[in-house]
Amino acid sequence: MIAIKKILVATDFGPASETALAYGRAFALQFNASLHVLHVMESVAMTAATEYGFSGLPIEYQLEIEAAARKSTDDLLTDEDRQLFSAVAAVVRHNTPAAAIVDYARTNDIDLIFIGTHGRGAFGHLLMGSVAERVVRTAPCPVLAVRNPEHEFVLPDALVAVSHD
Repeated sequence: MIAIKKILVATDFGPASETALAYGRAFALQFNASLHVLHVMESVAMTAATEYGFSGLPIEYQLEIEAAARKSTDDLLTDEDRQLFSAVAAVVRHNTPAAAIVDYARTNDIDLIFIGTHGRGAFGHLLMGSVAERVVRTAPCPVLAVRNPEHEFVLPDALVAVSHD
């Protein structure tokens, strides 16, 4: 028997992340698991200093961006998510998203990670790398990488009710 008690959905707020969240909810319902939704944001000051040689960015910018990220992440969860899945919205600041996702999974004893993938071609992958690939390679638990669009097997509740009759 597979015991899945804690599910993590990593989000960048894009379409693939929306699909990953739909899968996370479906699995949380199926396994009566708790649901964690995580957004990793970069340190604006560190990015500016590294990429542009400018380190004098006011901390207020970072705080405003973090507040917006927390609100956006929290807004992904419904009241039903909070009631049914004891859902948690989390935002962490880290300059390596894959490492932050893996660290969060380890720290919180996550059993399964859902992550959206953009499905870039080989050239795009070579230039950009892949957060999803790094998570798959280093995670302490299974990872389901979800493409958008994808072969959907998560059906709306109404269709599930009709198909079981």
